Amino acid sequence: MAETPIQVAVVGTGFGQKVHIPGLQAHHRTEVVAVYHRDLAKAKAIAAEHGIPQACDSVEAIVALPGVQAVTVATPPFLHYAQAQTVLAAGKHLLLEKPTALSGAEAEAIAQLAQQNGLVATMDFEFRFVPAWQRLAELLAEGYLGNLRLVNITWTVPGRADPSRPWNWYSQRLQGGGALGAFASHSFDYIPWLFGPISRLSARLSTAIPHRPDAAGVPQPVDADDTCSLILDLACGAPCQVAISSVAYAGRGHWVEVYGDGGTLVLGSDNLTDYVHGFRLWGSQGGGALEELAIPDRLQFPTTYPDGRIAPFVRVVNHWVNDIDRGQATVPSIAEGVRSQHLMDLAHQAHRQNIWVDVPQA
Repeated sequence: MAETPIQVAVVGTGFGQKVHIPGLQAHHRTEVVAVYHRDLAKAKAIAAEHGIPQACDSVEAIVALPGVQAVTVATPPFLHYAQAQTVLAAGKHLLLEKPTALSGAEAEAIAQLAQQNGLVATMDFEFRFVPAWQRLAELLAEGYLGNLRLVNITWTVPGRADPSRPWNWYSQRLQGGGALGAFASHSFDYIPWLFGPISRLSARLSTAIPHRPDAAGVPQPVDADDTCSLILDLACGAPCQVAISSVAYAGRGHWVEVYGDGGTLVLGSDNLTDYVHGFRLWGSQGGGALEELAIPDRLQFPTTYPDGRIAPFVRVVNHWVNDIDRGQATVPSIAEGVRSQHLMDLAHQAHRQNIWVDVPQA
């Protein structure tokens, strides 16, 4: 198998600069050769800071660069569809941040273009690559719990609890902002991965902070959710409840409690500043007390970073590179991004109509 470097361009310099650039530079097979920012001066400054040879102020210019084979996109969700289309139409492999797009139809169009052009499109669903989550998946597959009775997920953090945090795209539903897109897009990937298909769902989305100040300090309306409550019926017959809030002062962090007729598993992290660092796993069988379970060395990150998001991202990059080498996308690919996006669409519908919504099975 060829070990030549894959030349990658990075589109988006928020999360892209914090996670994508260092993660790609840490991987032995990827070489960051270009970076995009809509302000060319900023693009050049970021390129200089990270030792990247090229800087561009349009995605069209990025994909036109000779040698660019693949592109990562880490821009706000309302830009994903057009930028992904540009990348794939130019024949470049794609690594896309979640949420996939603004609708299931947009996500499907991205997936269809990747397939038509024989390209690998991968989603950055990081939790699949975190050691404690991988061990939870193994234990579930081994039947540690017996028959599933209940899944309870709470994800409560203070990231947007301060009302003075500025108004931007994240405050706007039509631009893909809100807790459902930022958090539940992950949950709508890992719930089917861990527990199987979702058969129907209900949802309640709410906005606790209805106004935020713009750059001039003028209050602007917020119509994106900052709190969401989901009730899911899993195809296996068990219920799953999800409570997510980005406005919870001193929140609990991210916890997944799984109850079966043979035991219990609890995965959780109370780290409120880094959503990857700090996960631990506890288990109990036959009604015994919960005990912390060791995570095998074979699952541990070979290298960790001050920013916990980088280590699982490097594993996502490795997955992407392997798929590019073999010429075929494997899970988690754009297909899982399409599924997550459709589930978010159904959650919006359930909230809007105040109904239970059946989930079509592929």
